[in-house]
Amino acid sequence: MQGYILHTHRVKDEDLIVSILTPHKLKTLYRFYGARHASVHIGYKIDFEAIHSAKSSLPMLREVLPLAFSWIFEKERFFYWQQFLKLLYKHLKDVNELDPFYFELLEDTAHTIAKQNPKRTLIESYLQLLYHEGRLHTELVCFICDKPIQTNLTLKRSFLCAHPSCLFGVAFARNKIQNLFETHSTIALDDSEIDLLWQIVQEGL
Repeated sequence: MQGYILHTHRVKDEDLIVSILTPHKLKTLYRFYGARHASVHIGYKIDFEAIHSAKSSLPMLREVLPLAFSWIFEKERFFYWQQFLKLLYKHLKDVNELDPFYFELLEDTAHTIAKQNPKRTLIESYLQLLYHEGRLHTELVCFICDKPIQTNLTLKRSFLCAHPSCLFGVAFARNKIQNLFETHSTIALDDSEIDLLWQIVQEGL
């Protein structure tokens, strides 16, 4: 079985509770500490076995084999990847059965992030997630006053749009955000705008 490690929680000295996103589930498993065990870190893709035991209410995480990416040792790239997966865990942690979309999104993102600015890649993945969940509001209506936005706009968590006069925040050009929402591509945005959008992503998925 394969999956992405989204969360780890240390218990009983060096033991871990590990949350792993697989194609159809977010699995929670118990990992006993051992000197010969493979490394278990947020952001890793692993092949593993889930072994059920009468001694524990959680399946045991066994036979862990890390499936390395070409960029896994690039500190900046891996840092942003980990931040995104931590946000994804918070978003999915109360769900058990999952649409394969989330696993496939990480598969595509892990491939794309090797070739592109990591923040751009993750923002584009976030847009795909919002669109899949029906939360990407391409009509650009202010979520505060419920009136259409004709010029500049500001964005909040989940990329909700508002008039700068309704909500304090950095103003973005309407045409750029319209293009971003319709294409799920950051190509028309400069690096300073990408930095601002990444700050919004970090507010939560």
